[in-house]
Amino acid sequence: MTGYYDIVLGLIPVALVGITAALMIVGLSLTTAVPIGAFAAMTIIGHAMFVNTPADVTDDAKSARPPLNAD
Repeated sequence: MTGYYDIVLGLIPVALVGITAALMIVGLSLTTAVPIGAFAAMTIIGHAMFVNTPADVTDDAKSARPPLNAD
C-alpha cells in the first residue's frame, strides 16, 4: 500500500528533474531552471516535514501511558 510519504519520496526527484526540464523546454536557461525546480522540491519536503508531520501524537495518547519506573 502506497502511503503519503512514499508519494512524497517519489515526487521530490520528479519535481526537481521534471520542472527543470519543462522550464528548459520553455526557454529558460539551466541556471534559472534548476533553482526553480529545487524550490518546488524543497516545498514538497517542507510540507511533509512541517505541515503533515510524521509523528502526530495527541495529548490523550501521551496521558494514557503509565509513567516509567526506573526501579
